[in-house]
Amino acid sequence: MSWVVIALLGAAVAGMINILDKTLLFRYLRSPLTLPLLIGVAQGSIGIILVLALTWPETTTASSIGWGFFSGGLWGLSAWFFLRVLYSQEVSRSVPVYQTFPIFAALLAVFFLDEDLSAFHWIAILATVAGAVLISLRLDQGYRDLFLHRSFFILMLGSAIAAAAHVTGKVALDDLPVLHTHALRSLGLSGVLLLGALRPAPLREVRELVRQRSPAFAILGMNEVVLASSSMILTLWALSLGPVSLVTT
Repeated sequence: MSWVVIALLGAAVAGMINILDKTLLFRYLRSPLTLPLLIGVAQGSIGIILVLALTWPETTTASSIGWGFFSGGLWGLSAWFFLRVLYSQEVSRSVPVYQTFPIFAALLAVFFLDEDLSAFHWIAILATVAGAVLISLRLDQGYRDLFLHRSFFILMLGSAIAAAAHVTGKVALDDLPVLHTHALRSLGLSGVLLLGALRPAPLREVRELVRQRSPAFAILGMNEVVLASSSMILTLWALSLGPVSLVTT
């Protein structure tokens, strides 16, 4: 299967993840730290299960494991910035700005992975990113203010970190299979999110959700176990087959 098709499938699934994340934040969660905490627990559990269940190749090196884990840590840091903005902003305002990371990914790939991009490729990348930004614009003053509000710069920082996560993930994939890389990235992502979210307020909220048998856990299970894992695996699969600069675009 073409990496283009795989990358598009991964992007389509990622869009559903953003909607469900906002649903959790809007309907069920009060603290902005609760969703990162829940995601950290879910992804950490997935990572541990995969690490224990998979047979690791004899050629696996400490360097490749480190790159996979580091890629996940960058994803966690990027997700942290994105989720903080998503807590107070609409999905349609947050996602297009956050999705400008192909520009950063292309620059990093050219300098660190020696990828060769033609003028046509650069035009395609710029057109894709410009379209994403234009989608976030509206006629009312409130939407135009996004680009002057600090949330824009937070999202751009998260976008740059996401680009680095893609590039380091590509490095890990040079030596590791897709599922093994996904396991390490899940652990790295989990570690960063839990490090920032293990606080009394979100822990109290999680206990209250458990006591109430909240539907939030069903949504979270669908989102993290099924959709997020599928999107991450599809994206890694595409990265293993194609150039990181174009896959991210």
